[in-house]
Amino acid sequence: MSQAIARATEFDLQLPSGRLHAQRFGSGNAPLVICPPGLSANMKAYDFIGERIAGDSLQVVALDLRGRGKTEVTPAGTYGWAAHARDLFAAADALGADRFSIIGHSMGGLVAMAAAEQDARRLERVVLIDIAGAPDPSSLIAIQSSVARLGTVYPSTEFYIEAAKNLGLIEPWTAYWDRYFQYELEPVEGGVRARSDKDAVLEDSAYGASHDPYALWPALTMPVLLVYATREILPGLGRIVNSADRERFARDLPAAKVVDVDANHYTVATVDATVRAIREFFGLD
Repeated sequence: MSQAIARATEFDLQLPSGRLHAQRFGSGNAPLVICPPGLSANMKAYDFIGERIAGDSLQVVALDLRGRGKTEVTPAGTYGWAAHARDLFAAADALGADRFSIIGHSMGGLVAMAAAEQDARRLERVVLIDIAGAPDPSSLIAIQSSVARLGTVYPSTEFYIEAAKNLGLIEPWTAYWDRYFQYELEPVEGGVRARSDKDAVLEDSAYGASHDPYALWPALTMPVLLVYATREILPGLGRIVNSADRERFARDLPAAKVVDVDANHYTVATVDATVRAIREFFGLD
């Protein structure tokens, strides 16, 4: 792909819920796209996309959700899709945007749908990266292994990254994944540990288990793009968006666009095909 690579600038936003850490790609004067990451992910999950879609025509602001990365940990009982969605609106307010778009990967897409339910009027466009409804039960094995790393002390950054590689979930491995995991870690006695708070992630996981994502679909009245990862997380482990939900989404939301991408749930945010689909959706090409 030939477009220029946008560089990120990190900053903090002071919201009613507390301090939220973010990074911006592109011009701060351009139309705003806010990017909430997945369940245990951080803002670096959007580096590949942000570098390739942002510029003078679009600013991409990726977030560390509350309890993740370098954002504050808030008290128990303050998490869930609806709470994170309120943070998106507060972030947009702090950035001076009445209307904005959302790109949400995994749980970030559920947060985007919750935002649409809260105030669809303010949303220009929504991109759901490999999320729509309930995941295949077998795929939760991989999600649980990702959550299990939180709170554990590893002897070094190199050991931690090698352990992540050995899970086999990310293929091919690129420098973006080194960047993602290096950002995730903080030094502690005995080695390094993920910054994200395990209790926050578990509370969001429990929230997801007790809330119906399909009930949020009617709120998606704005232009919507679903990027569907065609590969299983690992062979035999199923998908976060199964083929039946892919077809149901296209049927129930006929104005939505669905694009199939040859990747799994983790790698779908770091491939050129996803960037092409998003650029076309925003009219950048």
